[in-house]
Amino acid sequence: MIDRQALLGLLGANIMKSLAPALHIDAFAAAGITGHYHLMDVDHLPGRTLRGLLDAVKTAGFLGVNVTFPFKQEIIPMLDALSPEARQIGAVNTVVIAKDGRTTGHNTDRGGFRLNFEDHLGRVAARGKTAVLVGAGGAGSAVAFALMDLGLKTLIVHDKDTARAAALAAEVTAHFGAGSCRLSNRLSDEIEAADGVANATPIGMGGFPGNPVPVSALRAGHWVADVIYSPMETELIQAAAAKGARTLTGGGMCVHQAVDAFRLFTGIDPDVTRMHRTFMDALAVRDAAS
Repeated sequence: MIDRQALLGLLGANIMKSLAPALHIDAFAAAGITGHYHLMDVDHLPGRTLRGLLDAVKTAGFLGVNVTFPFKQEIIPMLDALSPEARQIGAVNTVVIAKDGRTTGHNTDRGGFRLNFEDHLGRVAARGKTAVLVGAGGAGSAVAFALMDLGLKTLIVHDKDTARAAALAAEVTAHFGAGSCRLSNRLSDEIEAADGVANATPIGMGGFPGNPVPVSALRAGHWVADVIYSPMETELIQAAAAKGARTLTGGGMCVHQAVDAFRLFTGIDPDVTRMHRTFMDALAVRDAAS
């Protein structure tokens, strides 16, 4: 059992519009726990380092922290242990801190993306199909493995950092077999020929304007997924919808990964339906304020 008072937080950059505090604080309330969720945005904390922030939350007695861009891979060497899934993916978005300060990294993004995809597009949209993944960082690694979990036949990976893309393609191939994943050579042509495309870059998020996907390659037969929910409808999602494609925003992924993270932090299973409702209420408040 955890104490009736608890601390959680989020480590990252450009996170001040995150809805994670609303989700976790409401889950605490539902469990009868007084909880606080603290945003530690390095854009607003000059001079702080990831190592320093991790040491601070350990000293302060946090149950754990979520981790987002740009730290999902950088934090791994700083942790005492990794879950098998986090080790396989090579990215961490949830760190559980034991009472003795020992840290264990987990990845709930993989399950979060998979469940969101199943909820809104269905497994049939991925099974036996080809998709292009734009972005091979921490989020991209989780999305890559989630798409393969859904039965994708071939994943094509694109990233400005070709070494990072190559490393992810090699990891996916090692786990799912020869021919399951390859690097992108001609992004527009590959997207046009594929069944779907997923954006796992920060491009399109508030503070990172733009669209990482060539709009001319999108068509009505595609599904188009984005991990971003700030804003809910990114330039990519808007462009895909205008072409008649089926779209998937990052909102459901945010909720599903938070459900798993809260369980890891507390040992308590939160109400998924309630968390979805909390997310939508918090989103409406945030957007109204904007």
